[in-house]
Amino acid sequence: MIKGDSFLMGSPESENWRGDDESQHEVTVSDFYISPYEITQAEYQQVIGENPSTFKGNDFPVENISYLETLEFANKKSENEGLTPVYTISDQTITWDRSANGYRLPTEAEWEYACRAGTATPFNLEHSLDADEANFYGNYPYEIEENYFDNSPLTAKPGEYRMTTVAVGSFKPNAWGLYDMYGNVNEWCFDIYGAYHTNETDNAYEAESGTRHVYRVGGWNDFGKNMRSAYRAAAEADMRSYNLGVRLVRNAAESALSAVTVTDQRVKGKSVGKALIVYYSWSGNTHGVAQEIQKQTNADIFEIELVTPYSTDYNTVLIQAQEAQHKQDRPAIKGTIDNFDQYDTIILGYPNWWASIPMPIATFLEQYDLSGKTILPFCSHGGGRFGQSLTAIAKLAPNSAIGEGLSIHYSGGATLSDDVAAFLQANGMK
Repeated sequence: MIKGDSFLMGSPESENWRGDDESQHEVTVSDFYISPYEITQAEYQQVIGENPSTFKGNDFPVENISYLETLEFANKKSENEGLTPVYTISDQTITWDRSANGYRLPTEAEWEYACRAGTATPFNLEHSLDADEANFYGNYPYEIEENYFDNSPLTAKPGEYRMTTVAVGSFKPNAWGLYDMYGNVNEWCFDIYGAYHTNETDNAYEAESGTRHVYRVGGWNDFGKNMRSAYRAAAEADMRSYNLGVRLVRNAAESALSAVTVTDQRVKGKSVGKALIVYYSWSGNTHGVAQEIQKQTNADIFEIELVTPYSTDYNTVLIQAQEAQHKQDRPAIKGTIDNFDQYDTIILGYPNWWASIPMPIATFLEQYDLSGKTILPFCSHGGGRFGQSLTAIAKLAPNSAIGEGLSIHYSGGATLSDDVAAFLQANGMK
């Protein structure tokens, strides 16, 4: 049981690597019960009858489950235990019966309150998070970006990267007895993603309608900057990922709060239609993947080139890339795409830079209107797969549908052609 109280949600402007969507504000939450652990595969299998996870293990957290599937899981678990189900789900609305005693997702405020466990610092520790304290991309602890070539200023040094989920409870809990609030898998919250309601402080939930849902706060393949207690991620209600799971909560007392109905404005992308490949490549790895996609689809193609290119020196571009992300630069792009409206599907490629998109991709997403279009993301990476790049795209293109993505290790090797073919088939493309 978590005793409710008021706390400062979000991050102060002085917090390094904070997002613009983390405006700090006071929130009050009521008492609630929360699972000490992320839901395991064994428990999910027992309730639903199947295990969709990528990394198999009874004590490992369940992953590859969508937001909608977590609501169904919570309802079914409630029914199995003789409790009142919380959610009523229709085509595009979700009603939360706040008086029901069954299992539910935490609100974003409840999740952050429980994660912080009374702290107001970037992590619920007296220091930065390291790989001995959570399962994340331990090579890249908090603030490594600006200290990559000299780690001496860091309070948490680079450590192990396990490249998989691990059994829940493998690390010490926070001060309130909750395990894996950082790392292992991200966790779905109830809220629709949007700007914080900073004037609504009691048992707050965020936007009443929108196209994205919130999840928190970093998985096994995420960097330290995305482990911060205030970090917010967002995705469509039907997205599944190998690093995205859930933990459940329940009301701790009878509630007189009225029911809440939110509208899930899911973007239904057009049929595949006419496709355009848009990509940015620095080393040539992403270029090679784009060419293979073009070969198999005969789609039009546009390479993003910069008016002022990044350095061709690897060490220099590492510094330039992190500085651009830190400042959220929007570098100018050469040329324009003629008659952009004719395209229904945008196959969007980029290298995974510092666990997110390169800033030229952000320029493209803001320069063109992608409303109603389907984005099929693909990236080249050195081990982090998509990192948090998908949530960056989801936030910058909120009115687009996002299809199943393709992550390629470096240049892809001998399996590139087959991997691209499977990616296209999964998205209904020849």
